[in-house]
Amino acid sequence: MMTDTLHALTSRRSAKFLRGPGPDAQTLRKMFQAAACAPDHGALRPWRYVVIEGPQAIGRLADMAIGAVRASGDPRMTDEKEKAVRQWLAEIPLIVAVAQKIDHGGRIPEQEQLLAAGASVMNLLNAAHLSGFGAFWSTGLGTYVEAVQEALGFDALDHKFLGFLAIGTPAADSGPAKRPEPESFVRVWTGEAVGA
Repeated sequence: MMTDTLHALTSRRSAKFLRGPGPDAQTLRKMFQAAACAPDHGALRPWRYVVIEGPQAIGRLADMAIGAVRASGDPRMTDEKEKAVRQWLAEIPLIVAVAQKIDHGGRIPEQEQLLAAGASVMNLLNAAHLSGFGAFWSTGLGTYVEAVQEALGFDALDHKFLGFLAIGTPAADSGPAKRPEPESFVRVWTGEAVGA
């Protein structure tokens, strides 16, 4: 059983190009239950999610975000880019907007709140994969444009907006991702001075 679970975790990869069906309501609820199991210093539960589902709501998201990016003066939102973004979104059955709720009390460092929110997102991505869906974490669509954050109900004084998760059925099998060997990023510390 453990081997199967580890294989499932190590076979997860981002899938940008998705289509329907997406998860049903019961599966999505279980995925969010997994998201709530993230490590969370102080039990602040700083993760916040907004579900945007179906072609009408996703179309309104596209209109709002593209309009806000253009209004911000970002030159990267060319006509060609807008067309590509709209075509991409038209196929996706479910978008989840992600934010970190900032606790200003000072008891838990904000960095740790952000790490907890990121861990929650990773749990959600893994839950999507384990449920047979693909997912893609995107910081496009105006993640760093305050008007987008505000339109989604995340007051910039109390939230750090972290982007969007696209969730659905992968449009194609991308095969396994190339991953680094653990030796390239893991080392053992023995207490001796580094480089001695």
